[in-house]
Parts: sequence; structure tokens; C-alpha cells
Amino acid sequence: MAEVLVYVDHVDGAVRKPTLELLTLARRVGEPVAVALGPGAEATAATLAEHGATRVLTADAAEFADYLVVPKVDALQAAYESVSPAAVLVPSSAEGKEIAARLAVRIGSGIITDAIDIEAGDEGPVATQSVFAAAFTTRSRVSKGTPVITVKPNSAPVEAAPAAGAVEALAVSFSDKATGTKVVSRTPRESTGRPELTEAAIVVSGGRGVNGAENFALIEGLADSLGAAVGASRAAVDAGWYPHTSQVGQTGKSVSPQLYVATGISGAIQHRAGMQTSKTIVAINKDPEAPIFDLVDYGVVGDLFEVVPQLTDEIKSRKG
Repeated sequence: MAEVLVYVDHVDGAVRKPTLELLTLARRVGEPVAVALGPGAEATAATLAEHGATRVLTADAAEFADYLVVPKVDALQAAYESVSPAAVLVPSSAEGKEIAARLAVRIGSGIITDAIDIEAGDEGPVATQSVFAAAFTTRSRVSKGTPVITVKPNSAPVEAAPAAGAVEALAVSFSDKATGTKVVSRTPRESTGRPELTEAAIVVSGGRGVNGAENFALIEGLADSLGAAVGASRAAVDAGWYPHTSQVGQTGKSVSPQLYVATGISGAIQHRAGMQTSKTIVAINKDPEAPIFDLVDYGVVGDLFEVVPQLTDEIKSRKG
């Protein structure tokens, strides 16, 4: 069976959930070969093996931490040349998409971004995408070279599938451009104790209807009762009510949770582009003509300042 390269997104050896989802998808196409880079790369092996990686290619060098993107592209290219895979899968983060695009250019292959599903095809992997604000679903395949595909978080289940997970050192020769952009400082993001927005199974977002930064406490309360991440529309972010890092939309973050709750959000196409692939969508809005209701599975026409506190209390009472 053909091998499939999976780029590992990890933090000091802790593998992030989107990578485990990629391993599930990779097994549909071939045998997953994981590529883990940087500090803690070897520590990822046990987790990756538990979820189906037959081999784990690892490399650690100062370049991975000290410089942006290019050293990782160099390493992934080295892995590609070593393995000759049937496809290369990369998490669809901002960095992941840049790595994937640069790799595709180097190896002369086509690229598909923001896939929400992958299946085996007679002429190579077929990727499903949700496009134009969920107006269309497309199925496509790369017609030139080895497919490079980035996959949105929450697109596949995390499934245990124990495999050998043999650790192998990956030899990497860094290009002249690898040291072109140096990281001069890092500031850890302050932890809220909530799930990462792009990886969360449940997201509760607030929009213009929240009517002020002080009222986002209602949204946070509902999110905490559900164990959810908190998002915000562009209107709320631009008004300074919530941090830009929590913006959901075309110019913010793209999310695809199992449950998305939109409160006080009208449903402009800019916002819909960032949450359209959510599995179940619930909207709370006092305007029955709000465009968001055209997209939802369940809609509540009502004042969020009345609905949200009651909903939060009901969830808490049921959780007991």
C-alpha cells in the first residue's frame, strides 16, 4: 500500500488534535508516515503510533525554532523525496497552508486547501471542500504531481488504530533561504482555560447584538457551561469588544466544530465563510429576517439578553 505523509503539528511533543484527525484520513488513502519536527519531535511517536502512524520521521535543529516556515518546508521536502508518497496532508492552519503551498511549488504539484473530507479515488485522493459560503460542495483531485492537501480541523474523528510507529531520523539539508526570517521574540498567549478556537468541538460566538464588551460575559458564561471556545464576529472585534484572536470569519479564523452557537450575529457572508462547515448550527437573534437563519439547523428568535442566561442556567442544572 502507498504511503501518505502527515505533517505533525505539536507543541514540545504534545500532538495537537488536527494531526490525529489527519491520521484518520490518511489511513483511507494509504499507510500514514508522520513527519515531526523541532523540540520534542521524538516524544510524539507513542501518540502517533497509537493513531495509525507506521513510521515517524523526526528531525530537530535550531532552525525550526529560530526561523519562520522555510526550515520546515526544507524538512518536509526531504521527507517527500525519501518516501515518494501518494499524498501529503497538512493541518489547515495559517502556517500549515503556507508550508503546504511552498512545498507544492517546490515539487511541482497541485494543492487543495481547506478540505473537509478525503477519500481514495481511482486516480488519486479526492478531497471535498465547502465553498462560497456553503453554497456549494466540491469534490476535486490534483491532476499534476503528488497531491498536497490541507485539512480543516474537526473534519474527521480521532480514531485509535495502533501501528508500529517506528522512529527514524530524517536527514535535512537547509536551503539558503531557511534563515531569511528570524524569530526575535515570542510572547505566550494568555490562557483562558477554554479550548483552542479552531480545534474546539463547541464554539459560542457573539456579534454586534451583544452590544458592548461588558456583555461578552454572557457569551463566556454560556461557553463555559458547555465547555466551549468563545468566538466573535468581525463587527464585535472591530468595535473593540473582544480580541482579534477570537474573530471567526473570512478575515479571521475558520472553525468547523460539532456545535456552533451564534448569538447576536446577523450572518453576513464574511462571518459565514468562517463557520459554514460546522456540523450543527444554532442561532439566537431577535430579528427573524436575519440572514443567519438561512444557514442554521436550529434558530431561536428572541433577545439574547433573555435567552442566553436562561439557556446557561438550564445547561448548568442538567449537568447538575
